[in-house]
Amino acid sequence: MAKIELTRNPFIKNILKDRRPQLAVFIVMLVGYIFAIMAGLVGTPVGSHNFSIVFVWIAWWAVLILVAVPFFGRGWCAVCPIPLPGEWLQRGAVLALPDKKPKWLNLRVPKMFRNIWLQNISFLLLALFSSVLLTTPNITGIVLAGMLFAAVGLSTVFERRAFCRYLCPVSGFIGLYSQTAPIELRIKDKQVCANCKAKPCYNGSSAGYGCPWDVFPGGLTQNTYCGLCMECIRTCPHDNIAVNIRPFSADLAKPSTRMDEAFKAFIMLGSAMIYAGVLLGPWGTLKDAAYNVGSSAWLVYALVFLTFIFAILPGFFTLGMLKTKSIVPLKKRFASLSTALIPLGLMFWVAFSLSFVLTNASYILAALSDPLGLGWNLFGTATATWQPMLTIFLAPAQTFALVGGLIWSARTTQKAAQEVKVSPIPVHVYSFVATSLMLWLLL
Repeated sequence: MAKIELTRNPFIKNILKDRRPQLAVFIVMLVGYIFAIMAGLVGTPVGSHNFSIVFVWIAWWAVLILVAVPFFGRGWCAVCPIPLPGEWLQRGAVLALPDKKPKWLNLRVPKMFRNIWLQNISFLLLALFSSVLLTTPNITGIVLAGMLFAAVGLSTVFERRAFCRYLCPVSGFIGLYSQTAPIELRIKDKQVCANCKAKPCYNGSSAGYGCPWDVFPGGLTQNTYCGLCMECIRTCPHDNIAVNIRPFSADLAKPSTRMDEAFKAFIMLGSAMIYAGVLLGPWGTLKDAAYNVGSSAWLVYALVFLTFIFAILPGFFTLGMLKTKSIVPLKKRFASLSTALIPLGLMFWVAFSLSFVLTNASYILAALSDPLGLGWNLFGTATATWQPMLTIFLAPAQTFALVGGLIWSARTTQKAAQEVKVSPIPVHVYSFVATSLMLWLLL
């Protein structure tokens, strides 16, 4: 499939270059985000009737996992409200262009933190407390507020979107799986970028801001670190930047060799499996351990969680590679072949989310009419009863997702194995065993 340039269409191009439609969406999202914080802090403590729980962990999560990430990659980042207040403070403007003099400290993030290890850690922290986070409104409110204040604080100290690039747990999740999406932002002609002296797409100009994600579009080859903010399209004086439709998982044709990205794949794969066991499985002891944060049982659960992700999953993966001979260093093989786990992990999350969302989606109607649990009935749906949705299609859809993910992973494995000149068979076996385990957990 050849790439299709969406920005060749004048209407689409004009919409993307105009900041006002994006700002309108930003403001709606920011209002909803602040309301979710308030609902979590002052609304009903019953999670299934609180706006913060229902709309963040059911409605938003469904849109993110089932639609936004698989089809639009970093599309959510293009409208995410979390960095907005900090960015406005940093720029000293909402729509107007900033003064040349930097606002606040505008420091460069130290080199040792310019990776996604902090994102990996922040995601793991949320995952370890997820059973409480997904059911307790005030905890959700505190976490949402904490993310907003962290983004503001980092914007006053460091340049650009430091929170989004290096700390946000959602950004790390989306960045990993955005490589599989059929949407990309890329330059049209490398020579045009090479001849451009001012680099306004990165540094900013009278037409717009420098890239908030600290990315030079001329060197962009993957979706992982591009937030689709569209500033480069607005500032490029040569009309050399396009938004394209491309084949799925195009970025995975060239495997990454970064260990932080490799372990992100294991973190996401393992977390999906553990979530399926804790939130959907029949094991009461496991659920109690996950919910009783701070107890000895929870400490054991946390230890098992971390051991599974950092030792068991990568350990067996490495063991398979040791069975094959190669002149390529083990570290490079490990990082490159872990690329095969990206489509597999995405489909694990899709399969898990189908069950979680369809089981709980009916709560949306009640929470929409009574978002704070104060007895309101704004739309006449406050008394809607809970019932699982589309249960007849759930098991086939999950099976299709997992088997499709396994096939997708196998194709990615073939390409990665050719890159590092090893047999793909150990990774095929690993993916098959992991998929079989996930099928057992879900079905």
